[in-house]
Amino acid sequence: MIDALFRFLSAMILIEKIPKAMPPVYARMRQRACQIVSRLPQPAFYRDFSPLLEISRNYFHTNPVLRNLYAFVSEHLEDDFGHGLDHAVKVTVDAGVLMLIEGRRFGYSHAYTEQRVIIVQSAGLLHDIKRKMKHHAAEGAEYARRTLRSYPYAPDEIEDICLAIRNHEAFQPRININTREGALIADCLYDADKFRWGPDNFSHTVWDMVSFFNLPLSEFLSRYPGAMEGLLKIRQTFRTHTGKAYGPEFIDLGIAIGKELLDVIQTDFAVNS
Repeated sequence: MIDALFRFLSAMILIEKIPKAMPPVYARMRQRACQIVSRLPQPAFYRDFSPLLEISRNYFHTNPVLRNLYAFVSEHLEDDFGHGLDHAVKVTVDAGVLMLIEGRRFGYSHAYTEQRVIIVQSAGLLHDIKRKMKHHAAEGAEYARRTLRSYPYAPDEIEDICLAIRNHEAFQPRININTREGALIADCLYDADKFRWGPDNFSHTVWDMVSFFNLPLSEFLSRYPGAMEGLLKIRQTFRTHTGKAYGPEFIDLGIAIGKELLDVIQTDFAVNS
């Protein structure tokens, strides 16, 4: 739903449009959506890997390179359209968890796994830095390449980060990655990003986007069924072993929320449509 809606909105108006405050009808819809989200269980990924989640957060909060990169992203990532800093941090932390799990499966040493967590979290912070551009993955990868020249990364690490950013879009051709290690960085970033197509979609992303673009309610309602179909399609695209096992539940939760919310909209907001 996220990318389908964003592509539609981007085609409607210029990205430079000045955002307005969220219309009251959308604010009420968001409140109802958050109530639905709060009643559903937390995805099993967070329950089963709670200790690794804390480890990933610790890397993110204490590593000096990541702290500097976070400060940079905080200044340069626009935060008003559903793919801002909160989104980037969630992707970053979840990508770190995936790397900790998959690194163990790949037989990485502790030291190497730790370094790869830093690399994938760097990709997570930067992956949507050019989200408002038409070809945001390609533009973001080149922007990241320029930015990371002043950071203490090896050339192959910068390449892995940039290729991961380049390959994080759903339903787009993938750029070939020649190393097993680089491909894992890209796959962990992709899966962590697509976890956001679950409950996060309805608690944050959609409402930030319709507010930014000042989308008429009639257009929102007409696009809703097609956007829900996009959620079903994303369910089969997870790439890591862990993502394939846990990712579909995120999507199933998103679909359940979306269906219940649609019933609420049709019942309680029909007068506005």
